[in-house]
Amino acid sequence: MPKVILFTSLVAELAQQIVAPAPADWDVAVLPHDLPEAEKARQAADADFLILFPSTLEESVLRAAQGLKLVQLVSAGFEHMPLKLLSELGIPLANNGGTNSIDVAEHTFALILSVYRRLTEMDHNVRNQGWKDIDSGMTTFTIHGKTIGIVGLGHIGKEVAKRLVPFQAEVLYFDPFPVTAEEERHLQVERVSLEELLERSDIVTLHVPLNEHTRNLIGPAELARMKSSAILVNTCRGPVVDEGALTEALNNGTIRAAGLDVLHDEPTAPDNPILRLDNVIFSPHIAGVTYDTWQRRGKFIFENLQGVWAGEEPLSRIRQ
Repeated sequence: MPKVILFTSLVAELAQQIVAPAPADWDVAVLPHDLPEAEKARQAADADFLILFPSTLEESVLRAAQGLKLVQLVSAGFEHMPLKLLSELGIPLANNGGTNSIDVAEHTFALILSVYRRLTEMDHNVRNQGWKDIDSGMTTFTIHGKTIGIVGLGHIGKEVAKRLVPFQAEVLYFDPFPVTAEEERHLQVERVSLEELLERSDIVTLHVPLNEHTRNLIGPAELARMKSSAILVNTCRGPVVDEGALTEALNNGTIRAAGLDVLHDEPTAPDNPILRLDNVIFSPHIAGVTYDTWQRRGKFIFENLQGVWAGEEPLSRIRQ
């Protein structure tokens, strides 16, 4: 039976939810992600599968694990993985197949609604005797009737689009790889260029992987195309946005506000100018992390591993 190792920084209860779907006769070990590199290499030497959370692994460990049939990520993002080395070694890599897309989509709405309804400020005011210091009739908004631009209509972008239907918003999307006309009708979305999306949208929400094509995808020129009343939401990766340009745009009124789950450097420096802006709501790169997500991820992971063990092509394989 196959040997599987989960290298993880998760607490034991959550790690157990990931490995719980493993077949009873498989050899499955949960080991700390911060084990010394030599010990990790020793443990992985005869492994058939490695599962990673977070999505990093030392070169020596990969080279030691000569029998690997798959490196399986618990996360969606793979920008920290050595794709060239994996290709050289002939080891396939898979991400989580969109199993955290529900979590990220819901968090996207939490950020949108928090910005639109100024929830953090209102909470502070209620606690500090400023009951109606905010004129909500002038400075809060509804999603209903707005135009929403989704940049990247993959697993997460589609979940966002589904949840926009009951809000009765107009939904645009930009993606180099369009979905089918039937799916566009089902999701009630319209495909446009990035330029048109930025110009028409009241809310722009980003759902793309970080790669050479998406780094600084939203820079000074793109921000200048947006409405001055628009908000930008980023729950994918910080470097997709030129953070300096965004800080300037938020500071000078080029756009109204932002909801950011990710930043260029994480954790960011305490003197980062963007932290001083009161028209931004932050969360610490936790959009895809809920208590409920781990069971979904574990189920997909072990279905994928069992398929590969049976000789099938990995699901959600990252092309190297």
